[in-house]
Amino acid sequence: MASYQELMAQIEGLKRQADDARKQEMAGAIAEIKRIMAEYGIDPSDLFPARGGKIKRAGSGIVKYRDPVSGQGWSGRGRRPGWVAALEAQGKTIEDCRVA
Repeated sequence: MASYQELMAQIEGLKRQADDARKQEMAGAIAEIKRIMAEYGIDPSDLFPARGGKIKRAGSGIVKYRDPVSGQGWSGRGRRPGWVAALEAQGKTIEDCRVA
C-alpha cells in the first residue's frame, strides 16, 4: 500500500496532467469555434448582443409605493422592504405611500 505522501504526490501529478489536458482541449475547442464563426460570418455581437448591458427580467419593475423618508421605491412584488414594516409600526398603511 502506498503512503499518504506518495498518494498526495500522485494526486498533484494527476492535477497537473488534467490541467494540461484541459488547456489543450480548450485550445482545440476555441480554434473550432473561430473556424465556424469565420465560415458563417458570425460576429461576437451576434452571440452576445446584450454584452455590457443589463439583463431585462420579466415582470413589473414599475414603482407603486415610495418611502416618504428615503425616497426608495417598491413595486409591490417580492419581499417587503424594511421601510414598509417601519411605516406600519407607525400606524400607517402601505396605501399611504402609493405613487399616483
